[in-house]
Amino acid sequence: MSKISYYSAEGMKKLKKELEHLEHVERPRVSNDIAEARDKGDLSENAEYHAAKEEQSHLELKIAKLKEVVSNARIIDESLLDTSKILIHSIVKIKNTTNNMEFTYTLVADSETNIKEGKLSVNSPIGKGLLGLTVGDIAEIQVPSGVMNFEILEISRS
Repeated sequence: MSKISYYSAEGMKKLKKELEHLEHVERPRVSNDIAEARDKGDLSENAEYHAAKEEQSHLELKIAKLKEVVSNARIIDESLLDTSKILIHSIVKIKNTTNNMEFTYTLVADSETNIKEGKLSVNSPIGKGLLGLTVGDIAEIQVPSGVMNFEILEISRS
């Protein structure tokens, strides 16, 4: 069953660019590697040939998975989203109630996740725990190390 994911226009552009690179740059390169290895003679003992074929197999699998993601991806019109509660593409400022540390995250689709840039997956434990909450709510979230409590300080859009 296909899983629909929601992306920003920028995120969708990035996905399509990666797919294009794999199909038009990496695929021809791997095919060329296979042809060069084949020209070296006996295929049964040709490690270069077998390595290139394995790389081709991994590449084709990656392309197929990425095509499925792109075909099931939808772009969100962020101007239509409710800013009173946390949804995908919300920018959320939260405070850990235990140590009073504050964090700001943008909730994004899995493939756009980048913690260094403050982009947190909506499918992560914290992302799931924040969805639907409003400013002032306390999120009680089960994480691998136990339960964490976060106060929702701000919700905005980019």
